[in-house]
Amino acid sequence: MVHARSWTLKRHFEGFPTKSNFELKTTELPPLKNGEVLLEALFLSVDPYMRVAAKRLKEGDMMMGEQVARVVESKNSAFPTGTIVVAFLGWTTHSISDGKELKELPAEWPETLPLSLALGTIGMTGLTAYFGLLDICGVKGGETVMVNAAAGAVGSVVGQIAKLKGCRVVGAAGSDEKIDYLKKIGFDAAFNYKTVESLEQALKKASPDGYDCYFDNVGGEFSNSVIPQMKTFGRIAICGAISIYNRTGQRPPGPPPENVIYQQLRMEGFLVTRWQGDVRQKALKDLMNWVSEGKIQYHEYITEGFEKMPEAFMGMMKGDNLGKTIVKA
Repeated sequence: MVHARSWTLKRHFEGFPTKSNFELKTTELPPLKNGEVLLEALFLSVDPYMRVAAKRLKEGDMMMGEQVARVVESKNSAFPTGTIVVAFLGWTTHSISDGKELKELPAEWPETLPLSLALGTIGMTGLTAYFGLLDICGVKGGETVMVNAAAGAVGSVVGQIAKLKGCRVVGAAGSDEKIDYLKKIGFDAAFNYKTVESLEQALKKASPDGYDCYFDNVGGEFSNSVIPQMKTFGRIAICGAISIYNRTGQRPPGPPPENVIYQQLRMEGFLVTRWQGDVRQKALKDLMNWVSEGKIQYHEYITEGFEKMPEAFMGMMKGDNLGKTIVKA
């Protein structure tokens, strides 16, 4: 008899999430059927997209999310007991799966790397940085790249891949500690957007000639300041808009259309699920090799205890984390 603990959406968010929006429930799981496996969560991911995804849930539904899990019982020969998998299983300690949506770690996964990286730098957030920068922005050596939320899970990888490709990289983050971290991992320039007198002047100082590529994790007023400073034919990858996810009432206006038109900018939003199959496997192998070789550094912001999922989520939304937010079950 296995009991699963799961965090559910008790009440839809109005503005910033609070503990009262969540409810912890316990359910008894049924015995396995042929072809099924029982999974136990090891690490659970906490990401900004969950704030938006929760709008599609009904009250009482389990919160969505990815996790690294171990097969603890199996009636599926493809996933013997002990297999480590990554899947969108939600905010739960135990799950039953037919195996169709489970992804095993790459066979070459080094024993020296923590399994939790499969949720971060060598997982969804790393892939988001990889495809957003290389496919959507199409960066080339010698270009200047602007990244906001640059010390977060995605932004920190974006900057490091851009450096590997021969770019000059400018990052913005919300604390002096984060700025120090960005300089440590190779950003050419970085500034604390919360303390600069003028965001426009800070952007201009960091790159007087403007920006070829802009990787946007924030949206809102920040983007309205960057876009006028884009070079002609600049490319913008719209990954997230965390600055407005918790807003109530009227949202800020978008960028001036004349900038987009006369600077001939290309803006494209994307979801990392677009890339599957061989191209995804190649990207994961590239990321794994770069991390193993020390070419990409990582930082994990780990919270211990499944019962702290809401706390970790709210902290991430406030920007408490440096790097990828993970909950160790």
